[in-house]
Amino acid sequence: MTLPKQFSSEPVSKSAQQAGGCSAERMADCVRFMPAPNKIWIIAAFAALYVIWGSTYLGIRFAIETIPPLLMAGTRFLLAGMILYAAARMRGAPRSQPIEWRSALVVGACLLLGGNGGVTLSEQYVPSGLAALLVATVPIYIALLSWLFGMSKRPSAITWAGLAGGFVGVGVLIGPALRFKATGESPQAWIGMSILLCSSLIWSAGSLYSRHTYNAPSLFLAAAQQMLCGGALLLIAGIAIGELRHFDPRQITTQSFAAFVYLVLIGGIIGYVSYAWLLRNCEPAKVATYAYVNPIVAVILGALFAHETLSLRTLVGAGLIVGSVAVVITAQQMRPKGQPPIPVIIEPADCAR
Repeated sequence: MTLPKQFSSEPVSKSAQQAGGCSAERMADCVRFMPAPNKIWIIAAFAALYVIWGSTYLGIRFAIETIPPLLMAGTRFLLAGMILYAAARMRGAPRSQPIEWRSALVVGACLLLGGNGGVTLSEQYVPSGLAALLVATVPIYIALLSWLFGMSKRPSAITWAGLAGGFVGVGVLIGPALRFKATGESPQAWIGMSILLCSSLIWSAGSLYSRHTYNAPSLFLAAAQQMLCGGALLLIAGIAIGELRHFDPRQITTQSFAAFVYLVLIGGIIGYVSYAWLLRNCEPAKVATYAYVNPIVAVILGALFAHETLSLRTLVGAGLIVGSVAVVITAQQMRPKGQPPIPVIIEPADCAR
C-alpha cells in the first residue's frame, strides 16, 4: 500500500521534535496541528488493520496444514523483515546500530519466537478463532505486569473490573479443556490453550520491554529488525525440533502456499504499514480499538471459511474477554494527565501479528 508523501508513516525522532519545539511529552498536542489526512485513507487504513490482522489467525491455520509451523513462521517473518528493512533504508532510515540489533533480538525472541511461534504451534490443536480470543488478553496482561513491575500506578477500580472480567473469560474458554472434557474440539485442545496462555504472557513481557529499550528511530526499521531476528530464531527452533527432516515441499497445497504468501505480504507488510500510519495520523485511543476488533473478526472468519464451531461457551468467553480489553484500554485513555499510562499500545512490537 503506497501512501502519499505528505502522509508519511516514518516517525519523527525525539531530537527533531525538540528542535521544532515539540518535546516527546507534548507530541500528542503537536499532532493536532499536523495537516489532517484524507478521510478515505483513514477508513481504508482502519479497514485494513481490522480485517488483515484479524485474518492472520485463519491464514496461519491454512498455512500450517502442509507446512511445518515454526518453519512457516520463521520464513514468513524473515521475508517480511527483509522487505520492510529494504523499504526503510530506501526511505532514508539510518544504518542500524549494534545496540538496536541487541534490543531487536530480545524483542524478537519474546514476540515472534515465544509469542507468534506459540500461536502458530497452538493452532494445530485449537480453532483459529479461539487462538485469537486468548491472544486478545495481551493488553490485560500488559496492564497487570506494568503495575507489578512499577511501570505504572495501581490500576483503577474500572481497570481491576476489566482485568477480572478478562480472566473470567479465559476461565470460561479453557476450563472444560483443562478438565479433558472439551466437546467439539480436539482432545488435545488443552495443549494448544496452555501454549497460548504462556505465549500471551511472553508476548506481553516482550511488548513492555520494547518500550523501555533502545529501538531504531524508524518504526519500520525497528519492526524489520525484530522480524529478522525473530524469524531467524523461529527457523532455528523449527530445525532443532526436527521439522526440516519431515518437511516435503512437494506436499504443500495451493491453499497453504496462498495463505503463506498472504501472511508475508498482506499480514506482515500492508497490515503493519496501515498500523504505523494510523499511529501518526489518529488518536491512540482509536488505533487501540484493533485489540478488541481483531478477535471478533478472527472468530467470524474462522466460522465462515474454516467451519469452526461457535458454541455458547465460546460466545460467552469472547464477550467477556473482548469487553474486558475494551474496558482496560478505555480506562487507560481516561487516566488523569501527569499519571504514567499503562502501555497498552505498542508501536514497533506489533509486528508480531
